[in-house]
Amino acid sequence: MTIIWRSSLFLLAALALAACSPEGPKFHSTDITGAELGRELALTGHDGKPRTLADFRGKAVLVFFGYTFCPDVCPTTLADAAQALKALGKDADRVQVLFVTVDPERDTPQVLSKYVSAFDARFLGLHGDAAATRKAAKDFKIFYEKRAGKTPGEYTVDHSGQTYLFDAQGRIRLLLRHDRIAQDLVKDLRTLLAQKN
Repeated sequence: MTIIWRSSLFLLAALALAACSPEGPKFHSTDITGAELGRELALTGHDGKPRTLADFRGKAVLVFFGYTFCPDVCPTTLADAAQALKALGKDADRVQVLFVTVDPERDTPQVLSKYVSAFDARFLGLHGDAAATRKAAKDFKIFYEKRAGKTPGEYTVDHSGQTYLFDAQGRIRLLLRHDRIAQDLVKDLRTLLAQKN
């Protein structure tokens, strides 16, 4: 799978400028507090329940877009997130990981359930129809594009690889690069969870 860097680099630069602040906590990931993205997320959980970001108020929320047939970045990101939750101990109950599929054609609720729970039983897979998927991806500035394979069912999906972290009040706070989650996520979650508001 190809990670989409051209749009991600531009997004990182724009968001970093928008969120510049001399005060506040020191994070290892890119602080994008106040950025105008990811305001809504209205999809269905792999458990069949309609979900929005508001459903997870009171928890830090990690949002990652990918697909279950992804050969590299998706399983690595989810494995790193699962390790981070283990390292947090009891504070892991104050974190929700959301995996949003960009391949609703193949990623049925059953497939999503099996996939995300293989990393951690607390993870939640989200899906929607093609229109809902496009809207969610657009709101989060996620690029994705299907790439044809040898047969119609063997396609891959190129997609952006960033992960977003929201605080317990539902505000977007951080953009995490997929290759830094293992190093930075635990520290950033501890910093975020230590904040009072």
